[in-house]
Amino acid sequence: MRNLLALLSGSLFGIGLLISGMTDTTKVQGWLDIFGAWDPTLAFVMGGAILPMTLAWWLTKRIRPLVGGSFPPATLPEIDRRLVIGSVLFGAGWGLAGLCPGPSVASLSYGGTGGMIFLAAMLAGMMIAPPLKARLDSPVPAA
Repeated sequence: MRNLLALLSGSLFGIGLLISGMTDTTKVQGWLDIFGAWDPTLAFVMGGAILPMTLAWWLTKRIRPLVGGSFPPATLPEIDRRLVIGSVLFGAGWGLAGLCPGPSVASLSYGGTGGMIFLAAMLAGMMIAPPLKARLDSPVPAA
């Protein structure tokens, strides 16, 4: 049941990305081009996502998950080196390619090599991340 709900949720998310045009790299890059041909439609997509998620976060304090278990507790945001590096890499990839993880998977549904190249690079980054994290978190030897 849990996997079926995950499949349905992911499919709904992907369909939403396709309908909203967020798998179109030129639309995303148009959002980021604030000094050129700026395209504000991504703001409406973000608003359409933020409003229901605000309600969902509010509900997680009052109900239990449908498939058992419990929701994880909220954590305090911590701005550290890993967050800054990850944010810079994410933003650079998003700006250069016009894709982020969700739309890159959804873009595979209509073919093209751009989405496949992005997905391969993203998977490579996921494989590189754990050893890089271990290296960044290891103490610096004293000189």
